[in-house]
Amino acid sequence: MQRDKLIPIERVPDLVPSGATVMVGGFGLVGAPIHMLDVLAASGARDLTVISNNLGEPGLGLGRFLRNGQVRHAIGSYFTSNAEVVRAVQEGRLTVEVLPQGTLAEAMRAGGAGLGGFYTPTSAGTPLAAGRETRSIGGVEHVFQPALRADVALLKADRADALGNLTYRMTGRTFNTAMATAAQLVIAEVEEVVPVGALSPEEIVTPHLYVDYIVHAPTHADELGSSADVGTREAATPEQRRIAARALHELQPGDIVNLGIGLPTLVADLITPQMGIFLHTENGLLGVGPTPEEGSGLEYPINAGKKLVTALPGAAYFDSASSFAMIRGGHVDVAVMGALQVDEQANLANWAVPGKPLLGVGGAMDLAQGARRLIALFSHTTKDGQSKLVRACDLPITAYGRVEVAITELGVFRFSGPALILEEIAPDTTLDELRARTEAVFEVSGDLKTMPTA
Repeated sequence: MQRDKLIPIERVPDLVPSGATVMVGGFGLVGAPIHMLDVLAASGARDLTVISNNLGEPGLGLGRFLRNGQVRHAIGSYFTSNAEVVRAVQEGRLTVEVLPQGTLAEAMRAGGAGLGGFYTPTSAGTPLAAGRETRSIGGVEHVFQPALRADVALLKADRADALGNLTYRMTGRTFNTAMATAAQLVIAEVEEVVPVGALSPEEIVTPHLYVDYIVHAPTHADELGSSADVGTREAATPEQRRIAARALHELQPGDIVNLGIGLPTLVADLITPQMGIFLHTENGLLGVGPTPEEGSGLEYPINAGKKLVTALPGAAYFDSASSFAMIRGGHVDVAVMGALQVDEQANLANWAVPGKPLLGVGGAMDLAQGARRLIALFSHTTKDGQSKLVRACDLPITAYGRVEVAITELGVFRFSGPALILEEIAPDTTLDELRARTEAVFEVSGDLKTMPTA
């Protein structure tokens, strides 16, 4: 006889003992089992190891666990989304292991597939590879990542039938689908429970054999934290608009493009459907459209910056493991990323500052290593006037030798073999002024052009 998988949410704490290793789905609070987390946060479960992309937001989701002192160790990718994590680490209340986001997703998929681990070029030569086994494969250094498994996985899905088959909503898949395969006990929080047969086989993403229990707990928009509504964005400066407009000229019809958070997101505002450029976001959407005028995370998908977007006709949703397979596999044509530094060897540094905890890398390393082309956008100097285009990066490297084009408000620089070449200069800047503000040594193109204004 089939066991009844639908349980009251009050039973969840009985299934998550102190000392357990727990996988928790979601990207921020979208796709996170927030009601199960609230109930579990009020329980006596302590000394947990949590495997999740991040630790929620201050006081929300896994952020409640952190405040309660319930988490001993966390394995994830982007803990800087919760400032309280930094304090917990500095005060010795929490230890963390930071993995590139694609490595995190693939490690869970490997665990669910019964594999011991895998080799990846992502993070090779960076602080995240310290102490790990490395191997040269095809002349490229790879880092070994062990598979990840857990005692319990807490998931968020859209609908479930009585057997435990699961469907997901928009960008809600993220890490949930891999986690469903990689834990001894799987509990799914769902918006709706339907009879067996109400879900077509084509729409089922997680088959019921992975799912042990179901909790019915619908989500409300005011429970989604920073992804609750459209919000506001600080107006771009003329210099930032100039950089974004020039970056658009590097993109071609048919390109699959991933835009990093920060300055690169301004490029999205300039792309129209007629251009035939397809935007990819690593949390699971190909075919990203413009920001909606109003709405919440219940009505619209989110991008990698946890901002509401729309999905264009022909768009597709997928989970994080599949997304990063697209990236590492070279199926993304262009990554447009912000930078803290770019040096003469085309190295990119954009994820960490010395003296501060290394708590968040996200998908930057995967994108910088895996995209066919890498375009770096950044203001030419720091706030104190130091050049960001340098002889050699002294900040932690994101990827080695990968930058093709560097665009600042003062010029466009292209890497050609061993040379860094200035191809365009801002109309309000002289060559002497540019050299004085640039640490890196560059050559000047024989066909130097004036950089277009926004």
